[in-house]
Amino acid sequence: MALFQYRAADYSGKVVEGIMEAEGEHGVVLRLHEMGFIPLRIASPGEAPSRLLQVPFTLFLRRKVTQEGLLHFTQELSTLLGAGLPLDRSLSMLANLVEGEEFKKIVRLLFEGVRAGKSLAASMAEHPEVFPRLYVNMIRAGESGGIVDVALRYLVEYLERSLNLREDLKSALTYPVLLATVAGLSLTVLFVYVIPKFSLIFKDVRQALPWVTMLLIDFSYGLSRYGWIVLLLIIVGATGGAFYVRNPEGRLQWDRWRLNLWVLGDLLRKLEVARFARTLAALLRGGVPLLEALGTVQGVVGNRLLARAIAQVQNKVKEGKGMVGPLTESGVFPDLALHMIAVGEETGRLEGMLTNVADHYDQEVQRSTKRLTSLLEPALILGMGLVIALVVISMLLAIFSIHDLPF
Repeated sequence: MALFQYRAADYSGKVVEGIMEAEGEHGVVLRLHEMGFIPLRIASPGEAPSRLLQVPFTLFLRRKVTQEGLLHFTQELSTLLGAGLPLDRSLSMLANLVEGEEFKKIVRLLFEGVRAGKSLAASMAEHPEVFPRLYVNMIRAGESGGIVDVALRYLVEYLERSLNLREDLKSALTYPVLLATVAGLSLTVLFVYVIPKFSLIFKDVRQALPWVTMLLIDFSYGLSRYGWIVLLLIIVGATGGAFYVRNPEGRLQWDRWRLNLWVLGDLLRKLEVARFARTLAALLRGGVPLLEALGTVQGVVGNRLLARAIAQVQNKVKEGKGMVGPLTESGVFPDLALHMIAVGEETGRLEGMLTNVADHYDQEVQRSTKRLTSLLEPALILGMGLVIALVVISMLLAIFSIHDLPF
């Protein structure tokens, strides 16, 4: 038996919270149903503090609602609607349950819009910073078919998979990024402050020093004296590059260059393919027509090469032709993904094949990321060790050369 913390609501809209002992989450759900409650969220008590620790950091976020917050809102709204509660009452309850004052305010606006006769999708479309186009289109399709609760379940699945992939990538890259940052700062201190102090010892015997030591001292001297110029050039270059990328043609060239990067290009390609396939599959499962779904995906996808290919796909679909040709011309999609999409079109199971493509390449991204980080960590340690070894050896050679001088 284990303890679980729960949040539930009764059919009058009253929310209760507490801790219950059960063999698993399913047992908690059954007990709450027997008590006449609708389960909203179930977690072990140890998970609650971790969420509280995240609250101070939300002050530094520009987004009004995090992806985790949107996922929790979607799960709870799906649960309430699935239990038979009306939409307006569900929104009224969630306005007091969601976390964050901004999100509470937005949910209240959704409630007021629905009570005033607006559709839920139309009310959500007024807050694009919280509800992306994909989300709004899924809700709109669910409303037109009378299956909003089903559309919400599809959205829960989509958000969970997207969030899990993002968290996996973040956790895999955290240590290498931290290691690279520490290594960079350590080497900067070494070359800017430490080596110049040692170089004062060899000031009067510079001509007798080994060439390795002289090269190291000159590099350290140049970095300590003119490093601000290098930093300024980097900032100017990065700013100019950012302005160039804002240009449509510049963004296209940037996306093409990223996909051609050694090692990372293949990883980015798989990530883009998985995102495209999962987004399109989620929209089709939610009842969004193919042409409208392609338009939504075109606005959501990050790579301009892929967005251009999707625009061409839209034109081909309007003409009654298939998707595979334009996707092949984009040069983004691997052969396996193209073959699976072609099979999906031929058999009428495009949605299922897109889901399989997304699952396959999500797993490929996770495996590639693990392989990359497993190689990157020792490479960073080895590189830093070699630089420090070079500095130590050059200093020792300089000291030995001083002892060899005639007095």
